[in-house]
Amino acid sequence: MIEHLLHSGWTLKARTPSLSLQADFQTQEGWTPATVPGTVQWDLLKTGQIDDPFYGLNEKTVQWIGEDEWLYSTEFTVTSADLQAEHVELHFEGLDTLCTVWLNGQQILVSDNMFVPRTINVKSCLQEGLNTLQLVFESPLEKGRELEAQHGRRPVWNGDHSRVYVRKAQYHYGWDWGPVLLTAGPWKPIRLRAFTARIDDVYAPVEVTPDLHSALVPVQVQLAGTLTDQILHITLLGPDGQVVQQQQVQASESSQVLFQVDAPELWFPNGYGKQPLYTLQVRLQAGNEVLDQKQLRLGMRRLRVVQEAVLGESGRSFYFEVNNQPIFSGGANWIPDDLILNRISDEQYRRRLTQAKDANMNMIRVWGGGIYEADVFYDLCDELGLLVWQDFMFGCGMYPAHESFRASVQQEAEAQVKRLRNHTSIALWCGNNEDYQIAQSVGAYGPGGDESKFDAKVIYEVLLREVCERLDPGTLYWPGSPYGGDDVYTGLTGDRHTWEIWHAQMAPYQEYKNFEGRFVSEFGMMSAPSLALIQQSMPEAEWFPESQTFVHHTKATGPNGKPDGARRLAVYQAENLRGHRNLEEYIYNTQLVQAEAMRYAYRDFRKRFEGPGKYAVSGALVWQLNDCWPVSSWAIIDSLEIPKPAYFTIKRELSTFSVGIQKTRDLEVWVSSGSFKTHEATLHLHAYNLQGEWVSSTTRTVTLLPNRRTDVEAWQLDTSPLIHFAELLIDDQVVARSSEFPEPYKYFHFADPQLQLEYLNDHSIRITAQKPVKGVWLDAGASVGWNDNFIDLRAGESRVLEAPDLAGRTVQVRYLGADQATQVKPAVVGA
Repeated sequence: MIEHLLHSGWTLKARTPSLSLQADFQTQEGWTPATVPGTVQWDLLKTGQIDDPFYGLNEKTVQWIGEDEWLYSTEFTVTSADLQAEHVELHFEGLDTLCTVWLNGQQILVSDNMFVPRTINVKSCLQEGLNTLQLVFESPLEKGRELEAQHGRRPVWNGDHSRVYVRKAQYHYGWDWGPVLLTAGPWKPIRLRAFTARIDDVYAPVEVTPDLHSALVPVQVQLAGTLTDQILHITLLGPDGQVVQQQQVQASESSQVLFQVDAPELWFPNGYGKQPLYTLQVRLQAGNEVLDQKQLRLGMRRLRVVQEAVLGESGRSFYFEVNNQPIFSGGANWIPDDLILNRISDEQYRRRLTQAKDANMNMIRVWGGGIYEADVFYDLCDELGLLVWQDFMFGCGMYPAHESFRASVQQEAEAQVKRLRNHTSIALWCGNNEDYQIAQSVGAYGPGGDESKFDAKVIYEVLLREVCERLDPGTLYWPGSPYGGDDVYTGLTGDRHTWEIWHAQMAPYQEYKNFEGRFVSEFGMMSAPSLALIQQSMPEAEWFPESQTFVHHTKATGPNGKPDGARRLAVYQAENLRGHRNLEEYIYNTQLVQAEAMRYAYRDFRKRFEGPGKYAVSGALVWQLNDCWPVSSWAIIDSLEIPKPAYFTIKRELSTFSVGIQKTRDLEVWVSSGSFKTHEATLHLHAYNLQGEWVSSTTRTVTLLPNRRTDVEAWQLDTSPLIHFAELLIDDQVVARSSEFPEPYKYFHFADPQLQLEYLNDHSIRITAQKPVKGVWLDAGASVGWNDNFIDLRAGESRVLEAPDLAGRTVQVRYLGADQATQVKPAVVGA
């Protein structure tokens, strides 16, 4: 096969309505060099025609782009060898979104779905030498409003109501954490393919036997083109690169072979084992000529979603079982890492997903208001051990279901399921994000609801289910998130979104245990981003939390659609902390509240992963891992890639062992284990008074049961306010720590911890506390990846924190109760 990437020589311009379309294409004026793959906004930004929409209030000045039509044009050369091929195709991997295509003046395509690749046989349209390819992109906003006028206005949460009619990334219309940026352009590669025959699809659904002793790898290959006497060579390589098995068969439109692998090397999620990957090579040959070839990486794993009775409780469990082991699914929701999608590099994907892995996460939910992510995203999830909960791209809206819309959705679903189904990381297909919830809110679902008003239910419960069960029958299809039967809020079956904290009644974050579900697939607490990001994205005169620009970069809205993020942040601060006195303290306070909320959430949800027959809560996915622009949001990593304190809190709570302590009448103590083995452990408990003086200590010897919670004998102390610490040791090594300071923090004056800090070398700092201290936060700006941060120390304790890129940087140190941050400079001892 001869393949040409058609990515060079492109120009773009805004459509001039006073000219005919062809006259507009012929005009010499207004054209700008264009990037393919790319978007209009990216090229206008690169050529200085617009200001950075992420800076200051510039978002408001670029809205005209989404209201205009845009022309793209290029010329490319076709050789006689290309034309001699039996088949010549143009393949558009992705067009954003409403696009009509002309080749040499002949219309060859009308596309209206950003998520559907398009392939057109163009041999009869081509000529030897120069050929002209022209694209017109309509305004998604204008087209959506035309469809809305035709079919009716529909309820949505976030963005323009017309978005539900357009199969475009929904977050481009604006969300409660993101700006409005209605991109247009060929956002994925464009290829010209000349061939006799080619490989169209390879499907290899690995089946590990229940005893885990062997695996079947049925390989199905679909071919396109003219088939005569070609041969398919199919080879399976082990994780070490050595040939395991190979076969060759006569090529046909649909060919199948079967491999059986004895004693397969099993793939486990992050934290539960290794991630060995086999390689499947498929090669189509005519004699010694290779016509086409494809390669897949496959993990050998047995995965089920188990829904069974929970002992002593109503409802059913909802836990992922991998290689016969129940897994606590700790992780995060993923939004696209930018709005200008072609800016997201492979390395950026690697950095972000590695941050998730390093936080001890084992699951990522690809949220339904974004995109089906790039191939490299799923490759990395396979490699890093991150299971993927994959939504279809419907979010927070009452979507239509007329015939042409359903047909487009079916094409989309078939294309994306085929593209992604071979990935070991794909653990579940999910119909939508919160569409059952919004339907219930308007009386179209739930108790007493009129489901005849819920048009898209047929998409979620019939169309998408049929596609998934036909194309990927080994992976569970789930109708929506949240979804659990007749009421999305019960939490007794399926998954639940816990937004009683932050949204709804704004319950205290200490009450996460009161709003659990069998699988909590969304929950979160907002905070400000890092100081470095604020300084990079706003004019200096606006560096205060109440400024117009700061509020503009806080997109959260209330039930009335009006901004209320700052108000809710203020409430949670006021309930727990003393008021901030400057921007730096505001950042620290909001991030501390977020981190403490995550401590309660992950600790309490994981506590309910109690063992066989009692997996009452089996998943916790924070909203959200990442940001797509500079904003105050629920993200635990901001768009400058700086983790917030909550990131490190979650990392500790999701480690193989975590300790829970909670002051009720006595000090309640438990340990959660993610190990498949039993461990003998020692637990040290310490208590201090508010002056930082030691009060009491005790030691418990604990047998930690495998992969569940183990309760520890409570510690009886007097009822005066005390500070408690716990350290869990296995083989004399500390494997988990926990602490509890009396709350609300604003009521108490904690003793000066008399911190001592010193650089040990170019990548590590030692911190010593003379008195108990909470929330020690080290800030060295962007590009400094700490192994730990936001730590609590007991009296006399020293800890060493490491960061590979620390060399020469000044570090700002802050903790709960500090009057101001302290600077620690290289080679300076003490603070």
